[in-house]
Amino acid sequence: MCAYCVVPYTRGAERSRDPETIVSEAREIFSQGYREVTLLGQNVNSYSWVGNNLQINSFPSLLAKVASIDPQLRVRFSTSHPKDLSDDVLMVMSRHDNICKHIHLPVQSGSSSVLERMNRKYTREWYLGRIDAINRILPGCAISTDIIAGFCGETEEEHQETLSLMKEVGFDFAYMFKYSERPDTKAARHMKDDVPENVKTRRLNEIIALQNQLSATSKKADVGKTFEVLVEGKAKKPAGAIMGRTTGNKVVVFQAEDVKPGEYVDVKIIRATSATLLGEIENDRKKSKVPAV
Repeated sequence: MCAYCVVPYTRGAERSRDPETIVSEAREIFSQGYREVTLLGQNVNSYSWVGNNLQINSFPSLLAKVASIDPQLRVRFSTSHPKDLSDDVLMVMSRHDNICKHIHLPVQSGSSSVLERMNRKYTREWYLGRIDAINRILPGCAISTDIIAGFCGETEEEHQETLSLMKEVGFDFAYMFKYSERPDTKAARHMKDDVPENVKTRRLNEIIALQNQLSATSKKADVGKTFEVLVEGKAKKPAGAIMGRTTGNKVVVFQAEDVKPGEYVDVKIIRATSATLLGEIENDRKKSKVPAV
């Protein structure tokens, strides 16, 4: 029930599915040739199901069950809520190579006072503690986030706290928005949308500019490394190039022959653009030149 969020009013109360139906569905699509599945929930790691034997199925146990279907099945999940991201989830991720090492962890603001007005149920310090846990248990795990600029009552100092948190975490990528009032939400009913539009725009632009720097730094750090890439299909450019994704959800473009969607290939990153990693196959397939963009 975040103050700005209309989802509970349009989707209804949160509920969890029977874990066996989820595992069965994932197993079926794997048998049909799919090689990646995403466990999707508004606050996915608050998942909880009590079975007929009164055994509680938590999100870590569900995640482990789906990952155990087959090592060739990549498993992702979204979206985590910082208040519910437990060390147990991180430990399950560390034990299964096929659980993608990427966590989308929306922060929304780097200011504890703004987070309280947003009804986010955590503080800046708690969030940074979860980041520390990710880095400790899953070194190298990619971290992405959501950020809202100009929420009700946001001061310049609170905005600067968001920028400083972004620098401290070093997000790999982010979804960034200006606050926009939604009908019937707590914010619409009880708070004044009092940050001027031009100020919201300026703050959002500062957030975007900083994230562009952080994303570029993240991608440059991957140059020279080799990643297992799950092939998705043809790249938009250049002609004949193939694209896929790393476990950290980064797009990789490379030249190759006779590779098909759903195959795994090892790709060494040769260089990076602001949005894409460019590389060459490093396994027993014939290596190709780095594509030009």
